Amino acid sequence: MQDISLWQHIAMVMSWVAGIVFLVLLIMFLQDIFQPHSAVRRNYPVIGRLRYFLEKQGEYFRQYFFAHDREELPFNRATRAYVYRSSKNIKPVIGFGSTNDLRAPGTVIFVNTPFAEADGHDVLATQPKVIGESRRRPFTPQQIFNLSGMSFGALSEAAVTALSKGAAEAGIWMNTGEGGLSAHHLVGGGDIVFQIGTAKYGVRDEAGNLCDKKLKEVAEKVVAFEIKLGQGAKPGKGGILPGNKVSQEIAAIRGIPAGEDSISPNRHLDISNINELLDVIHHVHEITGRPVGIKIVVGDDKFMQQLCEAILERGVGSEPDFITVDGAEGGSGSAPQVLADHVGMPLNEALPTVVDTLISYGLRQRIDVIASGKLVTACAVARALCLGADFCVSARGFLFSLGCIQSLSCHTGTCPTGIATQDKRLQKGLDVELKAKRIANYATGVNQEVDMIAHSCGLQNANEFGRTHARIVETADKSVPIDVLHPYPQGGLK
Repeated sequence: MQDISLWQHIAMVMSWVAGIVFLVLLIMFLQDIFQPHSAVRRNYPVIGRLRYFLEKQGEYFRQYFFAHDREELPFNRATRAYVYRSSKNIKPVIGFGSTNDLRAPGTVIFVNTPFAEADGHDVLATQPKVIGESRRRPFTPQQIFNLSGMSFGALSEAAVTALSKGAAEAGIWMNTGEGGLSAHHLVGGGDIVFQIGTAKYGVRDEAGNLCDKKLKEVAEKVVAFEIKLGQGAKPGKGGILPGNKVSQEIAAIRGIPAGEDSISPNRHLDISNINELLDVIHHVHEITGRPVGIKIVVGDDKFMQQLCEAILERGVGSEPDFITVDGAEGGSGSAPQVLADHVGMPLNEALPTVVDTLISYGLRQRIDVIASGKLVTACAVARALCLGADFCVSARGFLFSLGCIQSLSCHTGTCPTGIATQDKRLQKGLDVELKAKRIANYATGVNQEVDMIAHSCGLQNANEFGRTHARIVETADKSVPIDVLHPYPQGGLK
């Protein structure tokens, strides 16, 4: 009888423990599904909390495993943490020294001055250049660092809406990507750059050709047009949107069948040479009055030389207003691995190639240069400005500020944070208003930090960056100025 009583007592205790555990889990479950801060916890209640636990353990046990802060691709933990903190308006401040290896080849070191510009004393915020100053309807950007092209379809409605609102709040432009202009892009009321991809989504007629009527309609809602010739993740390959992401709404915006794979041609079918490219640029100028640029991936300097020669032959006004240079390391969506891994120059080599060619042909002042490709931190942006860029854009940096955890499932439609999916259940995990604020925080923080680097170099603002203001590590204990690595053409500057 005593044994039975003991087992009954143990059973009663266990039932109480189970009840308490169940109650705790229920409370955690309810907290997770109603909190707005983490899409992962909303979509995967309770289980999603393991993410923070495992991340924290990684910090303590990294010496036993391979997860060093700066050993992970495409973006390491230190970089992601930088964006996460910036987006939450937590200044990226560290203790006990940097984990960045200043001896590693390729590391950038900015050339500081002993007499930096004093904060608040004649230090000016960067005033970006006017794009398409000679056009009927020029565009005056507000910031140096802006939002690169990501299509609605590849991204969810919630993600595009949050990006639109956040970009408008931060005063940066938002590129539509090649998927066309949706109502979600316009929610924030900010500056929109419309990208014309090879399939001409959003500005095409029934046969897939450029439609003047639609161009005129879109021109009333955007500030500029970008004709995409190449994309860093897949040079020579059109965009890929799996059929499971092509909803009725997306199909209507793009002008394609719903539920079927959306695969763009690998090039513009009406552009087979440089003269035809300049013809299309001129046509879009004439129809819209807006600035028109091109987006390219650089393989060598031949294209740029031929482009410049054709522009000089045609005369003033025939040029694109800007060239977006996308490095081979770019790419936020689906792409064939062989192209992403092995085709095209990385940005830090491609950018000076483009800038120097423009200088050599006397066209640098007529054509603005926009840098794109893994520009997630203020350091990367400042380096691109030193190499000659006028503006920088980022896609994946803003995905991180939306809450991306780099699950590498963008192409599957099962993104756990509700960003790169059309699954309505997963999209509910993304709180639009909160994420919009984080987008704005991140954009504002990067633009401010770029100016901070400029001040440290003795400059008044980021417009003054040049190749003398940064050094690149070649080997351990030896770095060289960028203007030695990439000397300006004779008589030319940025």
